[in-house]
Amino acid sequence: MPAAPNRRAVAVILLVPLIVTLSLWAFSWPAARIAPRDLPVGVAGSAPAADQLQKAFEQREGAFEIHRYADAEAARAAIEDRVVYGAVVATGKGPQLLTASAASPVVAQLLTEAVKGAAPAGAAVPVTDVVAAPKADPRGAALGASILPLALAGVAAGAMVTLLGLRGSRAALTLVGAAGLVGMAATAIAHSWLGVVTGDRWTEAGVIGLTVLAIASAVAGLAALLGTKGIGLGALLMVLLGNSFSGVTSAPELLPEPVGAVGQWLPPGAGGSLLRSAAFFDGAAASGAALILAAWAVVGLIAVLMGGRGKAGAEDAAAAPDHAREPALTG
Repeated sequence: MPAAPNRRAVAVILLVPLIVTLSLWAFSWPAARIAPRDLPVGVAGSAPAADQLQKAFEQREGAFEIHRYADAEAARAAIEDRVVYGAVVATGKGPQLLTASAASPVVAQLLTEAVKGAAPAGAAVPVTDVVAAPKADPRGAALGASILPLALAGVAAGAMVTLLGLRGSRAALTLVGAAGLVGMAATAIAHSWLGVVTGDRWTEAGVIGLTVLAIASAVAGLAALLGTKGIGLGALLMVLLGNSFSGVTSAPELLPEPVGAVGQWLPPGAGGSLLRSAAFFDGAAASGAALILAAWAVVGLIAVLMGGRGKAGAEDAAAAPDHAREPALTG
């Protein structure tokens, strides 16, 4: 039996279990270790009642990042600006909880259970959902599930541009056009049909398109610099790590450290955060995620353009007549 087929068979036998192991680690480990880690929450009201509420949060060391506010209105404004996920307000009738299920249904439920559990037995804790998740997706399941298809779309666009031999400006324009159409198509489904996002549809289409462009440009850029193996590296980075570390189904602050922070620097995580801001919070706290996506897109497109020029120059040199490549003889 030839040696080459033997090596290929061994490679398949070893690679498949390795890929499965990496996939289980990337997807299962963060999900199995969900817990608050420096989760931003607010405490509002006057002392000493507000101080007692703060001490209750501080008993779980490292779990919460406390922000103090003078009253319920200030806490509500902080929630709407995506500074905190929720807030507990000290009132004369006892604590009142403000949540934002649109920011994370998982966090809203976690805060509800924590505050009610710390309240005296039989005491009622009123809960107000300041920015509620849409009725069509109260648990955020549809929004969370949308990130993987967007990542796959970006990887597919980058791979197709590479495998079809598109280079330079033609490749860059193709990536931009494909991402734009994905943005409009995905918004038509998520906004107009399913109703799981409720912001301005053109802004949402732009966010989705930018997310796909960032992923596609990164994959195509890696392929332009490294060859076809760059497609595999890009898919590993965007789908295996980017999707599983995005925190879209829960919250970045609920994932093990530093997974949550790393995920927000990758396009799937930044895109999910930006889409929440655009869809439910009128663009609050959107600038950081938008800059991250723009940086991925710009760097990726530059790599595509540079790689295309390099390959075109190499092909021109290879196609030149022999006498044109020979140095001139001097006597």
